[in-house]
Amino acid sequence: MIPEKQNIVQFKSLVKRLIYLFMTIMFLVMGLFLVVFFNSSITSWFQNSDSNLDSLYIDAKKKVMVQNETAKFWKPADINLIADASLKQEVEYGKDLIMHTAKYLGPNGSVKQITNGMNCNNCHLDAGTKPWGNNYGSVYSMYPKMRARSGQVENLYKRVNDCMERSLNGLPLTKDDREMKAMIAYIEYIGSNVPKGKEANAAGIYDLEYLDRAADPAKGKALYDAKCASCHQVNGEGILAADKKEYTYPPLWGKNSYNSGAGLFRISRFAGYIKYNMPLGATYENPQLSDEESWDIAAYVESLDRPSKDLSQDWPDISKKPVDHPFGPFSDSFTEIQHKFGPFKLIKEAKKKKEN
Repeated sequence: MIPEKQNIVQFKSLVKRLIYLFMTIMFLVMGLFLVVFFNSSITSWFQNSDSNLDSLYIDAKKKVMVQNETAKFWKPADINLIADASLKQEVEYGKDLIMHTAKYLGPNGSVKQITNGMNCNNCHLDAGTKPWGNNYGSVYSMYPKMRARSGQVENLYKRVNDCMERSLNGLPLTKDDREMKAMIAYIEYIGSNVPKGKEANAAGIYDLEYLDRAADPAKGKALYDAKCASCHQVNGEGILAADKKEYTYPPLWGKNSYNSGAGLFRISRFAGYIKYNMPLGATYENPQLSDEESWDIAAYVESLDRPSKDLSQDWPDISKKPVDHPFGPFSDSFTEIQHKFGPFKLIKEAKKKKEN
């Protein structure tokens, strides 16, 4: 090869190598720059990825735990299995009375006109069968029983009439009324699969933990307007069904609502009730309210006007009053306001100390 051409070839080869070297160095510099610049983002991405995996694992584990728990919840005895035709007819009538009380006993009732127009079903959901929906799971198994509110042993006749006079703000039925017998027959039958003296799983109302603060009616109003008013209305009057005999969505305060002697007038009962049942569609597996939201909504609803009841015969032993019973006299020095809205932990601690 001619020396001149050889030199040109060597020069071109050298230039190529220098170009490759330069590009390699540039790529290394750019790579280093990117690593330094995006290091926090990359680290964060991996951390978030790990966090998301952890979250998915925790959610899956929690879901399995809830499923295992709900599998043990009380389920009502099946009415379709009743062999006695007469008993079945009575139990079915009792169920219809629970679901549509007002059609029979409301202001326009076909049997009597002795209640405010609400149905038992408005407070005892799914005809008293929904888990943590104020159900009747433990009623038959635990009655007759001593109740501190009345200071005496109560039977189911007394218990049903308590609801008639308090939650339905009405008049009592007699022991011989067909409607009283049918409702008791229904309550007894659906709870007949729970051994006497035993509590059914997920019976009644869930006991929420007390807040470290007082429940706040002002916060509750904002929550109520956003989450509850579409059904129960801004003024709390509820929505009547087309036939004007019962409520599609019951009133929560006002002249047609439950009175001041009803169990749901205690905010712990109302808060526990709505936690796993409201807004419509909420369940224990899929609640829509936090604990704090439940307490605050309860505080707002219970701060508004409703019918009153003479409670002078209630709680003959005032030391037995629940911490959230809102009417004095009390066996402690806390005010009616604190007994109504809390904070309740201080009252509970003082009560415990006094008992010990």
